[in-house]
Amino acid sequence: MNFIIEGGVFFMVPLLVLLVLVLALFVKGLKSNTEKNADLLKSISLFSLAFGVLGFILGMLVALDFISMSSQGVSPQILASGIKVAMFSPTFGLVIFVVGRLADIILRWKRN
Repeated sequence: MNFIIEGGVFFMVPLLVLLVLVLALFVKGLKSNTEKNADLLKSISLFSLAFGVLGFILGMLVALDFISMSSQGVSPQILASGIKVAMFSPTFGLVIFVVGRLADIILRWKRN
């Protein structure tokens, strides 16, 4: 769970909440499998992906701003570390997207 803090609380905590919501919708779908539940599951998983990418873009813009203000330059190690941290939110968003889509596939398969 360290990646939640490292990736930035502003984007990672809402993504964690969205993951819990996707899992709850999947469990609810196992009990009452409706089209409305499947549509909501797909929408939330897609939103998670977009929100994660937004976190990456905003993080990179801030990092590039600090790099441009630096008078001494930036070492490759610091740059690589910053890119690694910036990749946490889109990766987590992608994981939530895949989980949501797999849940949707399972629920559709169960319905048919």
